[in-house]
Amino acid sequence: MCGIVGIVGKTPVNQYLYDGLTVLQHRGQDAAGIVTIHNNTFRLRKGNGLVKDVFHTRHMLRLQGNVGIGHVRYPTAGTSSSSEAQPFYANSPYGISLAHNGNLTNADELKVWLNTEARRHVNTTSDSELLLNILGHELQQSTQVALTPDDVFTAIANVHKRVRGAYATVALIVGYGMVAFRDPNGIRPLVFGKRETETGTEYMIASESVALDACSFDFVRDVAPGEAIFFTEDGQIHSRQCSENPVYSPCIFEFVYFARPDSTIDKMSVYASRVEMGTKLGQKIAQEWSDVDIDVVIPIPETSCDIALQIAQELDLPYRQGFVKNRYIGRTFIMPGQEQRKKSVRQKLNAIGTEFKGKNVLLVDDSIVRGTTSEQIIQMARFAGAKKVYFASAAPEVRFPNVYGIDMPSANELIAHGRDVDDICSLIGADKLIFQSIEDLVLAVGLSNPDIKRFDTSVFNGHYITNDIDSAYLEKLDAMRNNTTKEESDKDADTVIDMYNEGTE
Repeated sequence: MCGIVGIVGKTPVNQYLYDGLTVLQHRGQDAAGIVTIHNNTFRLRKGNGLVKDVFHTRHMLRLQGNVGIGHVRYPTAGTSSSSEAQPFYANSPYGISLAHNGNLTNADELKVWLNTEARRHVNTTSDSELLLNILGHELQQSTQVALTPDDVFTAIANVHKRVRGAYATVALIVGYGMVAFRDPNGIRPLVFGKRETETGTEYMIASESVALDACSFDFVRDVAPGEAIFFTEDGQIHSRQCSENPVYSPCIFEFVYFARPDSTIDKMSVYASRVEMGTKLGQKIAQEWSDVDIDVVIPIPETSCDIALQIAQELDLPYRQGFVKNRYIGRTFIMPGQEQRKKSVRQKLNAIGTEFKGKNVLLVDDSIVRGTTSEQIIQMARFAGAKKVYFASAAPEVRFPNVYGIDMPSANELIAHGRDVDDICSLIGADKLIFQSIEDLVLAVGLSNPDIKRFDTSVFNGHYITNDIDSAYLEKLDAMRNNTTKEESDKDADTVIDMYNEGTE
């Protein structure tokens, strides 16, 4: 997962880009980067770590300019090398810098095409560098000396024809401005905002609306699937639908876990979606577990708190906070390596013994992916004195790998893969386990926007909306991205040449 921001302003944008990335930190804690344009020259700072660790005062002073983009990363393709931190840069044509959220599903064939046909070299294993060079190639096809909005939109239309997968993208073009575009399925989110200042109108692009709020920009609208918006350096806006067959298919896991509850994606409130998920799951529990004696409902902080509260109301049961969260530990789900995830669960949560002792507790979580967190939390509940531990997941069973930018690449690491509910229940150590149905999840998320007829639910049902995923692809993905391979590849990651960060320190 990644988060992106982009601003075309009338005054320096470095601080606003920093602020935007900070509130999008939940989307990526591995690396961060900012590029600005000053005097027709890129200013770049990027590296591994949290936003606050990558950017210090000396770096911010270098990032001059009224136009810029930023990125926070968790690698779902490539390695964890700082050389693969974004944004990426290409000097031809014009000079382009690009940041991308998502995954390209035809990356292998694109790399071959770039090497043999476009004659462009890609130095890393990141598919974002592929996307940068494909965009550069298509822009280079223009016969005009000066780039026009039509040239930009033609190039992006050709990108859509050549590229498959999920990509919410923002890019800078030296001397011209900023362009943002979204894949024809709208899998990953992208929003557009503006604000009026004494010196004129400023514009912002971001992964989530919460970044607009943090930077005092007014939300205008979501970028539509397949759409491109071109912002000139002097503040003019041009937009065009660049895909022949765009279809809204937002990733439903954004609403389950990834997005902040104070964000709105494609006119759907993340918070309202989670409340409705709790309503639906509460109704299912009442119907299917009518004979189960539950004393208290306890959430696993913090994405499940709103869900659990609604379940408690549906069941007319007490709601209690049974775990205290250490807010200085990152999101365990997106931590690289199983051992690190296991260790971090204990650092992250601690049980309040009085809320468990002698009680039949219903623990509520947003989802069960690898089962690491669920198993350890159930153990903590038992150590705290719980008599019975029941478990409810607000999302259905995650049975299939994600190929669109969420780190679930290996089916063998998914606890629900090839297992039924009873098997999963036994493995995580619960007395009883229930999952949300996929039908109820779709209804809950889509309630506030009936115009959305389809979601990407591939992790639950194996239906990949790009229609290009087969067993051979998934096997190759597993071989490249399972925990063991990833840990080994990351050991040598920093041997990749670092052609960036003038004055690194």
